[in-house]
Amino acid sequence: MGRSEVQTIITGRNAVREALEREPLQLEHICIRRGARGLYHLRRIADKAQVQVKELPESGLTRIAGSVRHQGVIAVRAALAYQDSVAMLARIAPDLDTVKRKCPRLLLLDGIQDPRNFGAILRTAVAAGVAGVIVPSRKMAPLSDATLRASSGTAARISIARVNSLIDIIWPLKERGFYVYGAAGAGESLWETNWQRPVALVLGSEGRGLQAATARECDQLVSVPLPGDAQSLNVAVAAGILLFESLRVT
Repeated sequence: MGRSEVQTIITGRNAVREALEREPLQLEHICIRRGARGLYHLRRIADKAQVQVKELPESGLTRIAGSVRHQGVIAVRAALAYQDSVAMLARIAPDLDTVKRKCPRLLLLDGIQDPRNFGAILRTAVAAGVAGVIVPSRKMAPLSDATLRASSGTAARISIARVNSLIDIIWPLKERGFYVYGAAGAGESLWETNWQRPVALVLGSEGRGLQAATARECDQLVSVPLPGDAQSLNVAVAAGILLFESLRVT
C-alpha cells in the first residue's frame, strides 16, 4: 500500500470520468446529484471499475464540495489506494502449490459499517500477519482518514483489495487451495476448527453478521464460544480472537 494522505475530492463530470478511467483504485466512491440526467456513462464506468455510486440531494453535494462547482458529480478519494484483487492473488496465491506450501491467511469483510471497527480490524490483521484483506465495493465502511486513524496507521502496511461482491472472489480462492471459514454464532467452535491449512476468514457486519448468500459459499462456519452472560462480541474483538487462534495452532 502507498503512504496515507488526506481524503480529497474531485469535482466536475470530465474530471470525475478521468479519475474513474485512470485511477479507480484510489477512489472510495462517487456522489451524483439525485435525479441528474446525462450521467449514465459515469455510472457505467464506475460499476465496471467497482467504485460505489451514491445519490445525494443538491444540499448533500454542496456540503461536500463547499464553494467548488461540482456539476452534479463528486468523486471522493480513499485515504489509501485499494489494490487490484487480481494483482493481490497473483502475489499471495499464484498457484495451488504455493498456497499449500506457504499457508497464507486472508481476511474478507462482509460489509463492516463502522470505520472505527474497520480500522481496528485492519490493525489486528497486520499484527496477526494476515497476507491481505478483501472488501466489497458496496455497503462497506470507507477506507477513509477515520479508518486509517482507527488502525493507528497500520492500514498502510497491508494490501486491501476491493471487489464487487465477496461471492465473486470466494470461488477463485477455493480454486487456489484456500478453505473459506465464515464467522457465525451457529458455527463450529474455533477450538475444534482445523486452522492448519490456508484459510480465508470471512467476517460479517456489526448488526446482521454474514449475509446468507455469503455464508452458503463458505466451506465451514466457525464461532467464538461465549460461556459468559453475553450473546455476541464486537466484530473487531471477534476478528482478533479468531485470527490469533489461527496463528497459535499454525
